[in-house]
Amino acid sequence: MQSTSLQIIETLKKAGHEAYWAGGCVRDMLLGIKPKDFDIVTSAKPDEIETLLEHTIPIGKKFGVILAIQNGHHFEIATFRSDAGYSDGRRPDAVEFTTAKEDALRRDFTINAMFYDPTTEKVIDYVGGQNDLRDQLVRFIGDPDQRIKEDHLRILRAVRFKNAYDFQYHPDTYAAIKKNVPLIKNISAERVADELNKMIMDRTHPSQSFEELFEIGALELIIPELCRLKGLAQPRQYHQENDVWDHSKMALDSLTYAEHAEGALPSLALKWAVFLHDIGKFETFQIDSERIRYNHHAEVGAELAKEILTRLKFPNKTLSQIHWLISHHMIVGPLFEMPAGRRRHWFLEAGFEDLLELIRADTAGTLPENFDQYNQLKKLYKSEIAKLKLMPKQLISGEDVMKILKLKPGQRVGEILKQIRDRQLSGEIKTKAAAKKFLQSL
Repeated sequence: MQSTSLQIIETLKKAGHEAYWAGGCVRDMLLGIKPKDFDIVTSAKPDEIETLLEHTIPIGKKFGVILAIQNGHHFEIATFRSDAGYSDGRRPDAVEFTTAKEDALRRDFTINAMFYDPTTEKVIDYVGGQNDLRDQLVRFIGDPDQRIKEDHLRILRAVRFKNAYDFQYHPDTYAAIKKNVPLIKNISAERVADELNKMIMDRTHPSQSFEELFEIGALELIIPELCRLKGLAQPRQYHQENDVWDHSKMALDSLTYAEHAEGALPSLALKWAVFLHDIGKFETFQIDSERIRYNHHAEVGAELAKEILTRLKFPNKTLSQIHWLISHHMIVGPLFEMPAGRRRHWFLEAGFEDLLELIRADTAGTLPENFDQYNQLKKLYKSEIAKLKLMPKQLISGEDVMKILKLKPGQRVGEILKQIRDRQLSGEIKTKAAAKKFLQSL
């Protein structure tokens, strides 16, 4: 990707235009981090970019943005511009194509507004971004209030960048963020969700961003249900890590360690399921003669998580995964008591490995830690799943079920197939004839 982006820059420069890498890739390079993508800025106008490059898509042509596809890679190429007003708090009302310096000055943070010429290996810095990287500061360019009013999402972006890189705020930037927090209510749910997803997928300490959202009053506007976990007591017999909020943060942060051990990054659904797994404890809090309890908090929490993430416009597939994980995160004890066939059915569920990881994270977020049950379950799972890989294929089809029982297509057919599968796993049904005999018994 990097070499292809260099080819594009060379093509633009040979045609007499300025062309540089811009924004995040420059920031990350200067921090010693491998960039994920290479955005390009240029003095070439959109029509000129389309003429010079073979495969382009005008994704934001009126704002000077063209998508170029070359060698299988995608690059956003933007013409230097200045913006004229942001009446909707998101997009400029109009743009004027201008110089590299003016383009830098209209951007959000100093650390995101540097350019780099890979042909001369020179940093072009009009805003003091290099100094702020050195001092580990997140600082708005120019008037912080104006920057936020141009695009209210910059409040959340500031929180994300500050915590992703473990930086600090410039005092003027922090004051502007605190002052303008109510503007978050004007941001679309989809854009808020996108920023929250980036925060939660942070590999080192995702909980820091959410702690800060709470501190500045933003979390109350976005996910007020999470704020209720702050100060929510736990039974000291089992939880000495403090309140439910601290437990949830510790569980979330523990996923960053698991990803290295297991060789795979946690999915977005798993991250949210871990962070929200105890969201139902506020509504189910009670005290009996023995201790604090949260009866049925898993089921209540699953429904509450679904409400929250539906409000944030999460895709239905992700919603279903998170709902399933949270609703079953207390299944450890029952699994050991189940008949072998029923337990094997659970082990074959598509999301069981994520459920196992949620259980591990839940344990890791608890003091004192006790992984005995988790380790037993994981050992049993690995042993059983190895056997199940040798299991014969499905003995009977949905069509057979409908024909024999004279049923129409529907949920009942699936339920019967699951019953047959459970009996197959437990060894009660071994042949197609036995499966048909079971059907006839129904």
